[in-house]
Amino acid sequence: MARRLRVHQPGGFYHVTMRGNHQRDIFFADTDRNLLNKIVARAIEKYDVRVHAYCWMTNHIHLLMQVGDEPLAHPMRQIAAEYARAMQLKLNVSGHFFERRYHARLVDVDAYLLTLVRYIHLNPVTAHLVDDAAKYRWSSHHNYTGRRSDSWVTTSFALNMFGSTPDKAVAAYLDFVGSADAKEWQPPSGDLASASVAAEPRISRAAPLIRVRQSLDELIAEACKRFDVDPAQLDSPVRDAYLTKVRAWIAAQAGKRKVASLASVARALGRDEATLRYAMRTYPNELD
Repeated sequence: MARRLRVHQPGGFYHVTMRGNHQRDIFFADTDRNLLNKIVARAIEKYDVRVHAYCWMTNHIHLLMQVGDEPLAHPMRQIAAEYARAMQLKLNVSGHFFERRYHARLVDVDAYLLTLVRYIHLNPVTAHLVDDAAKYRWSSHHNYTGRRSDSWVTTSFALNMFGSTPDKAVAAYLDFVGSADAKEWQPPSGDLASASVAAEPRISRAAPLIRVRQSLDELIAEACKRFDVDPAQLDSPVRDAYLTKVRAWIAAQAGKRKVASLASVARALGRDEATLRYAMRTYPNELD
């Protein structure tokens, strides 16, 4: 029987799971999970995808992904193929490394986006690997609490639903993760192919809430307003320590928010990449 075609919802959020073939382990050392981090970062950059949450378990992975114009299958195919090849070479094996098909579910943003983030982060707890999500290294829980900052993980969309300031948002998120019903919830079962048509109108209504990726010009304008500088000053040849800090902030935020490459920022600010890298190293925590 032929498989049903997957539904593609531009801008849509998907809960993606991928398991080892016959539910075998897919990670054998910390370096394997580090490798997957790099592979996912490359794939989402290439296909203009956002990762809002992830968790690397022993024999499967969870991802909360937001696609752009490209179907979800494109980045997932690259992630699965690249990681499988690396593991097959490492283990000197052949054949299927993952189950033949990843599972994806279109997320009703209004109904359970935040609950799904919590579910993903609590997977190691419900599996009895740890007794606290904070004790498990391989999830984006640490990005949400501010203890880690992976450039390829987007936390702002969900955290903005928790609170108007970073401190309030993180506090509300931690309360939510630790709530009494946190371990009881399960995501709707089934693959995207069997998703009900009735769910799609809710996704459509939620679509306007999905923030379009900020442009570099908008980021520079934000910096100018935030730090009270004139745009013309930023590409001025005049050397000024404060302006250097502002440029470093723009370059760092462009990478963190996936707005633009360092090369693009350098061109826009009339600087070279080496100068901006030095500025970011010199002023890593300035102007936050």
